[in-house]
Formats: sequence, C-alpha cells, structure tokens
Amino acid sequence: MNGEVEARVRKYLERDKNGLRKELLKILLEGKRFTTNEIHEILTKKGYSISPRGVSAMVGLISARLGILKTELGEKNRYYLKSEYADLVRRIVEEFDDTS
Repeated sequence: MNGEVEARVRKYLERDKNGLRKELLKILLEGKRFTTNEIHEILTKKGYSISPRGVSAMVGLISARLGILKTELGEKNRYYLKSEYADLVRRIVEEFDDTS
C-alpha cells in the first residue's frame, strides 16, 4: 500500500514544472489544517502565480489521486496531510529538493 502511495507522490512531483507542487506539499507538511484560500495566500506570498480555483484543483487532485489528504468538512473545508503519510511525503520532498 505505501509503495503505491510513494510511486504516486513521486510521479506527481516528477511532473512539477515550476516547484509549485513541491511547495504545496511542503505547506501541508507543516501539520496544520488549511483552507484552499489559506494555501492560495501562502503560495502567492511565495511568488507563485496561481488562482484560488487552481489551488482547489491541486488540492482535489492530491486528495483523490494520491490519497494522502484528509478533509475536515465545515463552512470552509480544511485539508491536511494524513499523519501516516507525513514521513513518506517529507522524505520524497527532501529528495526532490536535493535534485533541483
């Protein structure tokens, strides 16, 4: 199971043209629960040009395809990394940091 998740996360990052995907995973690695608006604000402050809808699409993709996010439903949904995948994602992101 974890091998499958690892392969999906690697594939996701291999298609990361401008570092945006890696940055999004780093934000989620902080261990907090974020709304897509909060993620959008953080990414914009870091100089990434992405619309709020683009952030929603990325979060949806990570949630559906990679299966590493949990959603806390509410007035505004909050997304966070499943704790069982934190070490795996951190390790992969660090590897991609070393190669870029």
